[in-house]
Amino acid sequence: MTRYPLEPSVEEMRAMGEAALRFVERFIEELPDAAAVDVAGAVEAAARVEEPMPEGPGRLEDLLDIVRLGADKAFNTTGPGYLAYIPGGGLYAAALGEFLAMAINRYVGVWAAAPVLVNLEWQTVRWLADLFAYPSQARGILTTGGSLSNLSAVVTARHALLGENFREATVYVTDQTHASVTKSVTLAGLPPRSLRLVRRDDQLRMDPDALRAMVKEDRERGLRPFLVVPSAGTTNTGAIDPLADVVSVAREEELWVHVDGAYGGPFQMTERGRSRFRGIEEAESIALDPHKAMFLPYGTGALLVRDGARLREAHTVGADYLQDLGTEQEIPNFTDYSPELSRSFRGLGLWLPLKLHGVAAFREGLDEKLDLTAVLYEGLRDIPELEVPWEPQLTVVAFRSRSGDDATRRLLERINASKRVFLSSTMIDGRFVIRACIVSHRTHRDRIEEAIEIVRAAARAVDS
Repeated sequence: MTRYPLEPSVEEMRAMGEAALRFVERFIEELPDAAAVDVAGAVEAAARVEEPMPEGPGRLEDLLDIVRLGADKAFNTTGPGYLAYIPGGGLYAAALGEFLAMAINRYVGVWAAAPVLVNLEWQTVRWLADLFAYPSQARGILTTGGSLSNLSAVVTARHALLGENFREATVYVTDQTHASVTKSVTLAGLPPRSLRLVRRDDQLRMDPDALRAMVKEDRERGLRPFLVVPSAGTTNTGAIDPLADVVSVAREEELWVHVDGAYGGPFQMTERGRSRFRGIEEAESIALDPHKAMFLPYGTGALLVRDGARLREAHTVGADYLQDLGTEQEIPNFTDYSPELSRSFRGLGLWLPLKLHGVAAFREGLDEKLDLTAVLYEGLRDIPELEVPWEPQLTVVAFRSRSGDDATRRLLERINASKRVFLSSTMIDGRFVIRACIVSHRTHRDRIEEAIEIVRAAARAVDS
């Protein structure tokens, strides 16, 4: 049996790397024909990882077999038929970036520890800020995802506008706002009662007039309104709140505007996205998830803050043992802007794909997804057994059976039983709704047209 020491030789590294590369090549090559979801026998398969850690060495081939089993018995989040939730395609170039980042294993929490690499990440963050026309004093961080980005944004807004007294604070969202915002509010120390649900219109978008009235009423009651969180693309339907109008109300009422653009934010690269997000550039902060609409692997999020000093003030805590590392200069010390001190070098997984493929490739990919969404929407509207209540604002299409909730549940089961596409469900206004979200860079027109026919056949079967 081959023994791999903790510090393998060049030959041993090459053998390990080639085995892993063969695994990845085969995995990606087989994605088009792989099931969109296959969890049959997954519980039994999971038992294979319950063996105790061995005292001696294992076989790399056996370990890769377990990884492949785990990938197979799962939602196929990287495949072209995965239209559930909001998928991330997992660009190969990003995987290379992650591999390189882990291999060099440099610390990027403070600029002095790796100036070139910290600047690389900073310039990548700066590029994101430039997408939204943020000024030079803006700052941002790469996070593990929208949940951590939203948490840091809530903490920053609380620190900037409320100080240490936030018992009577109020935060404004709709019932379509992502659950991570609710979690962020409570983790930031605010009581659940501080969250206020603003009425929305028939397209599931926040009503600015209702927001204004609610804020005024809360002030009269002695409460302290300080934060509103509109969405640049909700998870349920991709609805885009009227950002410019929400910002206008916020300016009148001295509220912090944090836009949850975790799903939709990257569409700012497209002409249609910029038009639909009008006003986003005036927000105090924006959350993004490049692991969604930039096709990157899970674990790549971002937070941008218009006034970077406020982000820093909310997160900086000094420590004597860091005194040798120097103070911030032109390149930020990311640890001063983030909850994290130790963290991975996330920048390379975003910088490498952008530099390698070019921004235009991402823009074209997102435009294709918007076009495919229109194809899916029109195709589903042509199926008489379905209700398709909302015209898509981004790349989510929501629909249901005209025969009610039970029929819609059966419809979803039949669709997913095809294993060619995998869709998810939600509840909107008390009704069971199926949703399809097109985001993967591997999803193209052929799969969407196939999906329409799968839904058509399933709808006829359920209604017969």
